[in-house]
Amino acid sequence: MNIMGTNMVEDLVEVKIPNEDPGDKRPWQSFVVGAGMVHDNKFGKSVWMRLPADGETKVSRPVLAGQDENGKNIWENETRMVPNTELKAMMEAYKTRDRDSVLSDMDSKKPVAEASRSARPLLEKAARARQATR
Repeated sequence: MNIMGTNMVEDLVEVKIPNEDPGDKRPWQSFVVGAGMVHDNKFGKSVWMRLPADGETKVSRPVLAGQDENGKNIWENETRMVPNTELKAMMEAYKTRDRDSVLSDMDSKKPVAEASRSARPLLEKAARARQATR
């Protein structure tokens, strides 16, 4: 079988890597793999892919290069080669985040009932102002 003249185009999927630091507001890094390499897990709530552990993957991130004369932003891609073992750690960084209890976070916040009571007079005042303008 001769496939020299055949143009075989595989669908590609861009995988975005969230920033490890929540304070990092730069655009996320990403890499591209064939769609056939990405699979749903058995519960259908996430995906997985198999990459060779000894390989490398090109990771890119959009970087603001400046602005043109009209004030429109000019973006360029910053690329680097990352070992797949490091790529896996980057993708699974969410597992290392500190997960405080939701209940302990709620103690520091104002109770909802108390907040709604303090907002009620403002809402009533705004409603009266709307009725007065009609």
